[in-house]
Amino acid sequence: MPKVLSKFPVSGLFGVLKPSGPTSMSVVHDLQELVTRSKLFVLPDKLEQMRKRKPAKRKGKPSKDAVKVGQGGTLDPLADGVLVIGVGKGTKKLSEFLDCTKEYETTCLLGCETDTYDSEGSRVRLAPWHHVTPELVKSMLPKFTGEISQTPPIFSALKMDGKPLYEYARKGIPLPRPIEPRKVTIHSLELVEWKGKEHTYRWPEKTFSEDDKRAMETALKSVDASVEIKDDPDLPSEQEAPTAFVLKMRVSGGTYVRSIVHDLAHAVGSAGHVVTLSRTRQGRFVTTPTEGGDRACIPWEVFEKASEDEEPDADGWKKWEREVMDHLEVIEEHGPGGKS
Repeated sequence: MPKVLSKFPVSGLFGVLKPSGPTSMSVVHDLQELVTRSKLFVLPDKLEQMRKRKPAKRKGKPSKDAVKVGQGGTLDPLADGVLVIGVGKGTKKLSEFLDCTKEYETTCLLGCETDTYDSEGSRVRLAPWHHVTPELVKSMLPKFTGEISQTPPIFSALKMDGKPLYEYARKGIPLPRPIEPRKVTIHSLELVEWKGKEHTYRWPEKTFSEDDKRAMETALKSVDASVEIKDDPDLPSEQEAPTAFVLKMRVSGGTYVRSIVHDLAHAVGSAGHVVTLSRTRQGRFVTTPTEGGDRACIPWEVFEKASEDEEPDADGWKKWEREVMDHLEVIEEHGPGGKS
């Protein structure tokens, strides 16, 4: 049962089901434009003033009077699923979701490695995949279960000596030292669907030029002389649909799902990248509640359909506000004299 609210405005947490496409920050920006004009989150004496304010033109540049809105763990534009949102004093609780347990479902497409380890990137290397079977994939899953060391992708925003890793790779700058592995825990990892060729996924059209490959090799060879970035000479026709399969995993905070897919594809003697990624759990916020204490999330379509000219109900609430109240984990009720 949703909490019965007696005083407004409030601070709190709720989950949103982010669609694939928009960035997490654009979702936060759009939500901020809504909550800043809602009596659910804004003091009465400020509400009229905020409703008259023009929407912010630049995402990421909210008004100094705007209600604080934040998210508890970024999802890539490609990814969909659970995004935890904090409003007001709820933003102070968001840090607990960075290290919490998360669950994902992801589709791996074999035969092609990309610079970003997903379908948003460019082809780096092609490799055979016909020999890969469900049994082979399952036999390798224990290698990636439990506490493991994971090396972040070189095409990531992590910094080394003040410079993002992707800058070393793009410019062919030798790495000062190996990329430091991180300890993560994979609580469970299972193969849940073998799509084989029955799918519509294809490798990215964007490809690494020979100069790009040499630059990336230069960066990596500085710490591992055995690195080679080249296609396997014995490859099937690109007209053929490569093999795809779906993994489900429960992991600790800080885990790179793309790295698991990339490393697993290597382990089975192929190459691979992520073509779909869904976060189905972030702490207690889930797509489908299955355990006591689970909290369901609000579909993003609810907020997309919200508009300034929407008529409120008899109690003065709009549809999106009702949805938020039904799903809100209240941190604090401020009351008429409180502060946002």
